[in-house]
Amino acid sequence: MTTEGKLKRSRNPLDFDFTEPEALSRYVTETGKILPRKLTGLTARQQRYIARAVKRARNMITMK
Repeated sequence: MTTEGKLKRSRNPLDFDFTEPEALSRYVTETGKILPRKLTGLTARQQRYIARAVKRARNMITMK
């Protein structure tokens, strides 16, 4: 069976990299603040990973 026949799942936040600002922008407000866990629905581990990735993206100027 090919991957076309399987259900398409959303990507795991742990798969995101700082080089993907489009994917990370889901977890950031318009003003650039990182959204809290209550709003994102992430686990603590995923939230820490996303926060680090957003900060790296800001530092590398790939994201506002």
